[in-house]
Amino acid sequence: MQYSKLGEDLTISKLVTGMWQLSGAHGYIPSTSSVVTAMKCYTDYGVTTFDLADHYGDAEIYVGEFRKEVGKGFSDSHFQFLTKWVPRPGLMSKRVVEDAVDRSLKRMQCDRLDLLQFHWWDYSDKRYLDALGHLQELVDQGKIRCLGLTNFDTEHLQTIVGQGIRICSNQVQFSVLDQRPLVEMVDYCHHHGIGVLAYGTLCGGFISEKYVGLPEPSRRALDTASLAKYYQMIRVWGGWGLFQELLFVLKEIGEKYGVNVSQVAMRFVLEQRAVAGILVGARLGLSDHLNDNLNLRTKLMTCIEL
Repeated sequence: MQYSKLGEDLTISKLVTGMWQLSGAHGYIPSTSSVVTAMKCYTDYGVTTFDLADHYGDAEIYVGEFRKEVGKGFSDSHFQFLTKWVPRPGLMSKRVVEDAVDRSLKRMQCDRLDLLQFHWWDYSDKRYLDALGHLQELVDQGKIRCLGLTNFDTEHLQTIVGQGIRICSNQVQFSVLDQRPLVEMVDYCHHHGIGVLAYGTLCGGFISEKYVGLPEPSRRALDTASLAKYYQMIRVWGGWGLFQELLFVLKEIGEKYGVNVSQVAMRFVLEQRAVAGILVGARLGLSDHLNDNLNLRTKLMTCIEL
């Protein structure tokens, strides 16, 4: 596994395990012990970094249980847990901000968050700057190692950096299908030492050998939040027919170099400057998905090493 550096002292694996699928919008949620066991398997493969959020079901609690069971023999830097805070716009007093951070610290059973990624729904409400100012104070106090953002556009990222707030990363949707970050984001982040964390790189699994040549899926087949979300992205992008053309091109490239469709798509994003890591969601704790997910990560690690 290869690694990237965020900020001054946070090193993450370039392949990051996404925990959105534990939010409850993707079907059955397994037991805590099953999730922790699966997390151990991923770290054995060198995938030491996990992406989660305060609203991804019990994801932060799973991390706390993982730390309690596994973390005693390791330093704080051996595993990395990237959580998010997604508040409703409103009063962002120091107390409100600190309470949110303390809640995550308690659930994750740690003294310092590796990376807190802040998201804001309404740019017209400027109190996001108040929240980030308080979060920066918590970085200085040692409660947060690195401060990041989620889904901020380049214009507002510039505003935040201009306020003197030290941003380590910005998590945005980025794939061979959705190349919006190439317009301005990656160049700005590269010049300011900000890592781009890319999600949606495989469009919820649509960018894979499995869908090459398949007819357009029915609504019934879109049985998870990921599939429903990225199917809509495909429709907005150009529709299922054009998407099939893209898959066939990726397959042709893959056959030339002895890799699969997913590997080509992942490699495309990894090669863009400023990209520090790519998120791949996992059904942690479900035995019928664990081997498939681990096999995928083995292939993607091959992709990283190419």
